[in-house]
Amino acid sequence: MDKQAIANLLDEKHQQLFDWIATQDEENYWEKGPEDKWTTGQQIQHLVDSIKKLNHGLSFPAFILKAKFGTANRPLRTYEQVRDRYQEKLIQYKDKAKAFNSDVKTPSEKKYKQLLTTLAIQNKKLQYKTNKFKDSALDTLILPHPLMGKMPLREIIMWTAYHTEHHTKDLIENY
Repeated sequence: MDKQAIANLLDEKHQQLFDWIATQDEENYWEKGPEDKWTTGQQIQHLVDSIKKLNHGLSFPAFILKAKFGTANRPLRTYEQVRDRYQEKLIQYKDKAKAFNSDVKTPSEKKYKQLLTTLAIQNKKLQYKTNKFKDSALDTLILPHPLMGKMPLREIIMWTAYHTEHHTKDLIENY
């Protein structure tokens, strides 16, 4: 998937989330969720934390990323392959994923609204950064993912689009 297609995908997946949120009754939906599921506020907090960490990682110069994490040693995966691998890892490491995300706090209404703004801004930053990287850097430089392991930048950015879709679907199905 080329850079512009990835940026468009990020925009599309985040817009679907924001469109769903806009249709919801605001009374307490950021605070209350289905039993044993995150609230809408926790889902948004999680997405903000995730995208901020990625944007931070992408802020380092290429030579630092290469020195710290190395370079890709396998062919790139497609969006569909990244999605499928993530689903497999979620099942395989269900307990690890649950423990990793166990400390996500439920934000207040004010904080929740700030998180929505932050998510939109961070998404635009990620789109900008995606388009600024050279294709060779996107394909060879890697960053670690807590569940998926080391991933080329292109893949981890595509994963971010899917990650947003995954949480949007979770919200739609459970609310």
